[in-house]
Amino acid sequence: MDARARRLRHGGDLAAASERFGRPAEGWLDLSTGINPNPYPLPKLDAAAWTRLPQADAEDRLLAAARAAYGAADRAAIVAAPGTQALIQWLPRLKAAGRVAVIGPTYGEHAAAWQAAGHAVAEISDLGGGGAADVCVVVNPNNPDGRVLEPDALLALAERLAAQGGLLVVDEAFADVLPEVSLAPHTGAPGLIILRSFGKFFGLPGLRLGFALGPANLIESLRQALGPWAVSSAALEVGAQALLDRDWTERTRIKINDLSLKTDFLLEEFLCPVVGSAGLYRLVETARAPALYDHLGRRGILTRPFDEQPAWLRIGLPEDEAALARLAAALRAFPAP
Repeated sequence: MDARARRLRHGGDLAAASERFGRPAEGWLDLSTGINPNPYPLPKLDAAAWTRLPQADAEDRLLAAARAAYGAADRAAIVAAPGTQALIQWLPRLKAAGRVAVIGPTYGEHAAAWQAAGHAVAEISDLGGGGAADVCVVVNPNNPDGRVLEPDALLALAERLAAQGGLLVVDEAFADVLPEVSLAPHTGAPGLIILRSFGKFFGLPGLRLGFALGPANLIESLRQALGPWAVSSAALEVGAQALLDRDWTERTRIKINDLSLKTDFLLEEFLCPVVGSAGLYRLVETARAPALYDHLGRRGILTRPFDEQPAWLRIGLPEDEAALARLAAALRAFPAP
C-alpha cells in the first residue's frame, strides 16, 4: 500500500469521487465536508500580499483580531499557523512521549499525530478516563457526531491534568457556530490549549489558517516549530478582516442555523434520522448508509462515509434552496427497502 492509500480518509476529495462515480454533468454538490458553503467574500488584496514576505505588523493585526473574535483571556498566548492541521501534527512532537487519551470516536488525525510522535494513544468514550493520561484530546463540538461537552467539566479536567504536569487539548474547529462552548476565555493557565480553525466557519479552507491559544511557554514552542513566515500575507490580511467583521459573523450564524433546520427536516422526511450535528454538518445513522452514499454519489452529491462506522453518513449543509432541492430530488429517488 502506498503512502497516499495509508492516509486517513477525509471529505472534499472530488478527484477521487469523479474517478469512482464519473464527473456529474451538473457539477458536484459537495456535502462531504464540514465547511461553510457560503464563504466570506474575499476582499481585493494589495499586490504586496503576493510580492512581499509576510510582515510582522500584519501578523500582529491578525492575532489581535483573533483574540477579540474568540474572546481569549488576556493572559493567553496565541500563535497563527497554516491551518489547524499543522498544529495538530506539531503539538505531539513538543511533548515527551507519554500516555494520550483521545475522546472518541472523533477526527482521526489527532490519534494519528500523537501515535506518529511516539506516544501511547488510547481512545476513550468519556472524560472519566482522561485524568489518568498525560495528555487528553477533546474535539468540542465533536466531529462527526456533534457531541458537546460542558465547559465546566473540561475546565475541571484541565486543572487535574495541570496538577500532574499534564495537558488538555481542546480542538474547537466547529465552535464558531456555538461560541458559548468555547474555553478561549479561560486560556493562559497551565494544562489547557485550544485549537481554532478559520477555514471552516468562514468557508475558506484553501486559505490555510488556524490558531492555538494557551500558556506562553507552549505557544512559544509552537511558534518556534512553525518557523518564520508560517502564514501567508494573503491569509494575514483576509483573516484579520474576516475575524473583525462581527456583522457578517452574526448573519452567518443565523443563516447556518436556518440551513441546518431545513436540512434536518429534509433528512427526517426521507427517513434518514439525524443522530448528531454541529451546525455545519449532520450525522445520519442507517443500515442503508453505504447504499445511500453510492446512490447520492451517482447523482453528483458527495457525502462522507466512515469505514469504522458503516451505518454513519455525514452530510454537510447545502448552500441554498437550489442545493436543498437537488438533495431532496436525489433522496426521493432512493429506492425503498
